Amino acid sequence: MRADHASFACGAALGFLGDLATGDPRRGHPVAAFGRAAAAAERRLWRDHRGYGALHTALCAGGAAAGAALLSRAVRGLDGRRGAEVALTAAATWAVLGGTSLGREARAVGGALAAGDLEVARERLPHLCGRDPQALDGPQIARAVVESVAENTSDAVVGALVWGAVGGVPGLIGFRAVNTLDAMVGHKSPRYRRFGWAAARLDDVAGWPGARLTAALATLAGPDPRGAWRAWRRDGRRHPSPNAGPVEASFAGALGVRLGGTLAYGGRVEHRPVLNSGGRPVESADIERAIRLSRRVGVLALGLSIVARPVLRTMTGRPRALGRGGG
Repeated sequence: MRADHASFACGAALGFLGDLATGDPRRGHPVAAFGRAAAAAERRLWRDHRGYGALHTALCAGGAAAGAALLSRAVRGLDGRRGAEVALTAAATWAVLGGTSLGREARAVGGALAAGDLEVARERLPHLCGRDPQALDGPQIARAVVESVAENTSDAVVGALVWGAVGGVPGLIGFRAVNTLDAMVGHKSPRYRRFGWAAARLDDVAGWPGARLTAALATLAGPDPRGAWRAWRRDGRRHPSPNAGPVEASFAGALGVRLGGTLAYGGRVEHRPVLNSGGRPVESADIERAIRLSRRVGVLALGLSIVARPVLRTMTGRPRALGRGGG
């Protein structure tokens, strides 16, 4: 294994283990700092116009990726660069991954549902997704949690590892910046319908490979591979999100449950297609099953990102210049 590939492998593995051990800190998280900077930029740039939204997206996401690239280049010039590269990759991987915090929040809602405390479950649900929880009953909350676990397995774990394999630390940071911007301004509220268009479209593009890999790994690692494959192929394209659809459908088929249907966001009711219509309604116990499946998918994605890194670097890297006498 070449030294740069070994540095990525060690750093990514250490960062993944760091996320498993600590999750996201309550204060001082780098993603929260990026969010504050993006919000400050939005206050200066906001107009009800796609062009200003595209400028905001380019400045924030492009700035984050460029800063990470400059930092990576600076580290490569240090004495003892290998240890510094491992440390930087580990720190970036830990910062962008959110699998442990995802499982922690999902378990908090699942525990409240199992205890019959619907009010606590409703209070905790906004930590996972933006749905209106007050009108939801227990099974609807459980369904929302499983859907959130599925979608965020792609957004907060697999997608980041895919772009880390492609672009190293700038890939990790750039992907998380795009995903964070989409969460901030990419929804279809009156304020962000135009301004957030660029962030939402860029997130669709950046999330495409991670979503398909997540669906494939959920199919392979889940308790019902055939059911996951059928649901993915039949229902994945029916979802309004091009990336959430394959992921949620594969999780639904793997777990044997029915996802999708009516939901409410910010006072807006949506009637989404049902995913895996032959499955049973989601129960609170399915939340833990979804978390375990998410964890298996994350571990497999880590391994694949490490194995695929040399191949992806060869495909995307610059060819070596020919020697003076080469022909």
